[in-house]
Amino acid sequence: MGKKLAMPLDTRSRRTLLRRAGAALVVGTTMAGCLGGGGPSGPTVTMTGDLRFEPTDITIDAGQQVTWTNDSGAPHTASAYENAIPDDASYFASGDYKSEQAIRQSTSARGFLERGDTYSHTFDVEGTYRYFCLPHEGNGMVGRVVVE
Repeated sequence: MGKKLAMPLDTRSRRTLLRRAGAALVVGTTMAGCLGGGGPSGPTVTMTGDLRFEPTDITIDAGQQVTWTNDSGAPHTASAYENAIPDDASYFASGDYKSEQAIRQSTSARGFLERGDTYSHTFDVEGTYRYFCLPHEGNGMVGRVVVE
């Protein structure tokens, strides 16, 4: 058998450090994905069976994330009114629609949250955001996020 060459101590330490750092990066990235990423966790808005957002109005800090959860048997959406969000803010809607018009003209159920489904959005720009549930807007299912 051949002779085993001893690796210098500083090489083994560096390799061990890099291997451990890589493993930590994978675990950290995986955990961030499980937690939703995108911003510090914020409040949850419940979509109810009586066709309401609970709470209807919430106030958060810039950079926080809001999560909508459907607790009812009816499908719901969380869709911003395009003309009722701050000028510099990005549009948001479950189903990742890019505009209110796209949601209103859609013939699919993309973005509809069924019982137990969630949708999250991080609010980076201060101001008031008004939003609605597409199938229940006529029933008054509207809400507001105020970002300070």
